[in-house]
Amino acid sequence: MNRRQLSAVALAAALAALSGCASLNQLTSEVSSYGQWPAGRGAGSYFIERLPSQAAQAAAGGVMAPLEAAAHGALQSAGFKQAPSLEAADVVVQIGARVTRYDISPWADPLWWRWGPRYWRGPAWTGQRFYSTPPGWRTAPPPDREVAILLRDRASSVPLWEARAVSTGISTEASVFRAMFSAALSDFPNAKPQSHGVTITLTP
Repeated sequence: MNRRQLSAVALAAALAALSGCASLNQLTSEVSSYGQWPAGRGAGSYFIERLPSQAAQAAAGGVMAPLEAAAHGALQSAGFKQAPSLEAADVVVQIGARVTRYDISPWADPLWWRWGPRYWRGPAWTGQRFYSTPPGWRTAPPPDREVAILLRDRASSVPLWEARAVSTGISTEASVFRAMFSAALSDFPNAKPQSHGVTITLTP
């Protein structure tokens, strides 16, 4: 391989590395949005309202504060402005988030397979043997993460628009949930009920 070929290989490797780094800084969520935002109505001001259970979580030092911070960033990027109080808001916002973790099936545990390949004999007159390779060291699938956001008119309490975003991964950092809320609001003020992928660049 000559020097020119080596340079070409090195450049290709560098580009591949940069592409890999970029993908690590992005998050793709499956988004569905519903509702009919009033024509000609701007985003306006908003206030995040807590359900009683969410208020109890916040009082106990739970996860509501970082989730609300993530939602604030996404809402403001979508054109909304935070109101100082519920009475001063045009829109009341409710948010939710959950992480669903999955356990490994006991049949995926190598202990059930006695640590090695096995076979079963067929009927004596056929001479057949059926081989089966154990599944090896299997891990549980990564958790599913989901966020939901609902926008209601403050004066009438009529629901105007809602969206959900779902992604898969082990990270539960604030930047992940901000990216998911941003993905959920990416269609605003339009609605797209059909699930579709939205990729957001993660912010530190």
